[in-house]
Amino acid sequence: MRLTTKGRYAVTAMLDLALHAQHGPVSLADISERQGISLSYLEQLFAKLRRGSLVTSVRGPGGGYQLSRDMKGIRVAQVIDAVNESVDATRCQGLGDCHSGDTCLTHHLWCDLSEQIHDFLSSISLADLVMRREVQEVALRQDLRRAKGASVRPLEKIEASAIE
Repeated sequence: MRLTTKGRYAVTAMLDLALHAQHGPVSLADISERQGISLSYLEQLFAKLRRGSLVTSVRGPGGGYQLSRDMKGIRVAQVIDAVNESVDATRCQGLGDCHSGDTCLTHHLWCDLSEQIHDFLSSISLADLVMRREVQEVALRQDLRRAKGASVRPLEKIEASAIE
């Protein structure tokens, strides 16, 4: 199974956006700084996420991006799909030409695994990830590190009521 940087970064950026959504639109520069993802790469990803109706942009001072709907309704698989990524365990990208142009012995096994992975990622929402203690700890550490160099309010513990 291979999930490329594009899919990983898209999920990371969307999780960052979900974590900071309660403060209004989030700039790509802020996500870039917190997550160590280049701004130009984030711009490309967010263009796809916007076309996939997962985010909306807000122009002007204080602008940035926000989730297009409640974080409970955005699944990790949707994020990966929106940036044209696949979670494909086959070596033939599911085409079935893996053995000299024909289907190999294990092709269907790897197709089934790919489907299981997609189903698993479809079962996890951004809200599920936001509520994880370890995700909140990492986000708080990132915000505290960033706040030392600027007048930025650190992320507070996210309560379940903030997601509802």
